[in-house]
Amino acid sequence: MARRPGSYTGGMGMSSMLKEGSKHFSGVEEATLKNIEAAKQLAATVRTSLGPNGMNKMVINHLEKLFVTSDSATILQEIDVQHPAARLLVLASKMQEDEMGDGTNLVVILAGELLIKAEELLHTGVHCSEIIAGYNKAAEVALKTLEEQVVHTLDDVHDATKVASAIRAVISSKQYGIEDFVAPMVARACVSVMPQSPKMFNVDNVRVAKILGGVAGASDIVRGMVLLREPLGTVTHVTDAKIAVYGCPIDATATETKGTVLIKSADELMNYTKSEEAQMDATIKAIADTGVNMIVCGQTIGEIAMHYMNRYGILAIKTPSKFELRRICRTVGANSLVRLEPPAPEDTGSCHQVFTREIGSTKCTILDRGDEIGSKVTTVIVRGSTQNILDDIERTITDGVSVVKSMTADPRFVAGAGACEMAVANALQKFGAQQPGLDQYAIRKFAEAMEVVPRTLAENGGMDATNIIANLYAAQQDGKKTTGVDIETGAVGDMQAKSIFDLLATKVQAFKLAADAASTVLRVDQIIMAKQAGGAKPPPQ
Repeated sequence: MARRPGSYTGGMGMSSMLKEGSKHFSGVEEATLKNIEAAKQLAATVRTSLGPNGMNKMVINHLEKLFVTSDSATILQEIDVQHPAARLLVLASKMQEDEMGDGTNLVVILAGELLIKAEELLHTGVHCSEIIAGYNKAAEVALKTLEEQVVHTLDDVHDATKVASAIRAVISSKQYGIEDFVAPMVARACVSVMPQSPKMFNVDNVRVAKILGGVAGASDIVRGMVLLREPLGTVTHVTDAKIAVYGCPIDATATETKGTVLIKSADELMNYTKSEEAQMDATIKAIADTGVNMIVCGQTIGEIAMHYMNRYGILAIKTPSKFELRRICRTVGANSLVRLEPPAPEDTGSCHQVFTREIGSTKCTILDRGDEIGSKVTTVIVRGSTQNILDDIERTITDGVSVVKSMTADPRFVAGAGACEMAVANALQKFGAQQPGLDQYAIRKFAEAMEVVPRTLAENGGMDATNIIANLYAAQQDGKKTTGVDIETGAVGDMQAKSIFDLLATKVQAFKLAADAASTVLRVDQIIMAKQAGGAKPPPQ
């Protein structure tokens, strides 16, 4: 008699309990160490991208799109990691990106280093539970020590100069060499849309318009919106614009039912469309009579409507994106109308001037609100010689804006360039020496794992990492808590004097996520994989 698929076959062990084709791994050798190995490989991949001297990765995703970047969030998103343990690190990194917008690389390499140190302890016979207990204690001490390392607090988020100084380190880690140009530009863009209550700051109010050609130094900001398309009609410039926004098509309405028209003479043919034209003329004239001299439409604009808009001197722009339509409404202070009718005064928006400008070979429409009115949306126009450079600068600007957002909630900063990590490592070494149990070994290994940041910065900068670490420990013993890796001189230096700061909230979140990810991987003692189902693959989570 044929056996039913999936039925019990007898026998002993886990394999007999599972369906045919299932896989099962258990124990330290098969499960824990294999998971650690996968996490190590992932951490080693992005480790060389850390810091200003980090190397770029060339990633070609499943759609054959090319990415050349050192941004670890983009790298991890595009390489499509399959190993379950490595995906835990990717998820931790993604959470850091969503929450803070920066520090994604730190999460992965710190979690990877914690697992490398745990592997050393496992080989000496220390149990996983002891390692996890030690790591949990060390993480608590690390977070307390971080709070004590605050060396700078931003007192005014409406001061562009102070904001630029605070985000300079974040920008230089992605775009080393042009940070003195990009950081003030991002700061000015953020401050221009900063509300009176900084906690209400919205990152979506800083837009990026990428225009191919030129160099990064030609980038600029516009207090308003930049649309990468030109107006539809002959009117291309309007001063003191009064703007109406329509979400419906500006065209003659079509009937829902089909009908047949019988035309018997030439006169009837001539007069057939005149009533339609007269109605459109009356509608556009009524809109123009309210003072509107610019119309933004989210759907189609008919040729007859376009003709009358040109006649009445109305500038017309069509935008296919409903999200862009909402941003335009937010920029100019208008409401999107769903019927083609003259707008009420409270539904119209205003703008200092709207004009068309050719930037490179791209014709753009710029909605400039001017300094005297203020703006709810500011656009950064990014220039670059290749699409990859434009994408990379956009990611840098996005990270900078995200840090400004985090800064509005907690404006405290710690010394960067590995200084705070070494201070934490030094504190953990002392704390570990006072512990009587087996977890003291895990605490010391956690301290050693903290060295990975300055060590990686030194290695990526071509320095002698061992010598740099020794000098950093010596500086910590002398009480110089703000001493970090100076990549410009190739030695150690005072990061507070050089204004190299990292946001405290970013570090706290990164340390928590890295410790949690490492502990989660270490807690796994069995891997049970069911046989893959046939048919179409499920969508990615």
